[in-house]
Amino acid sequence: MQVLVSVASRHGATREMGALVAQELRAAGHEVAEVEPEDVERVDGYDAVVLGSAVYVGRLALGLRALVDRQGGQLRARPTWLFWSGPIGDPPVPMTVPDDVTALARAVEARGVAMFPGRLERTGLDLSERALVALTRAEAGDFRDLDAVQAWGREVAEALGPARARS
Repeated sequence: MQVLVSVASRHGATREMGALVAQELRAAGHEVAEVEPEDVERVDGYDAVVLGSAVYVGRLALGLRALVDRQGGQLRARPTWLFWSGPIGDPPVPMTVPDDVTALARAVEARGVAMFPGRLERTGLDLSERALVALTRAEAGDFRDLDAVQAWGREVAEALGPARARS
């Protein structure tokens, strides 16, 4: 199967998670294209789609939301999965699901939605991001469970079934 993995990630941590999902799909024999949400013009050339986004200030990244606005009908026409990252700390907070995650999952009729803790590195943050981190007293560190991300990627691959050549 041809699978699109499209992940919105401002600082790279969520993109790395998407790459692990893509790796698991490839290991199962699927052909995978990793494309930034802003660069996805059409999804009708893919048999399945995995969407991912970091959550910033309680919202999915604009690039991913825009992709769903552009291609929602096509996304509903094929198996689509969604993952998001955002909670940080030990234990991760916040543990609430942002409203737009639920709305986007409904919009694409996602077959599965997964949340993974994220990573916060103070270096590389712009002024407004540093202010928000200070205001919320967010804990810096890498809280990602990359084994869990890979396991979820294997679950998606299993749900797609055996890889087969496109006709």
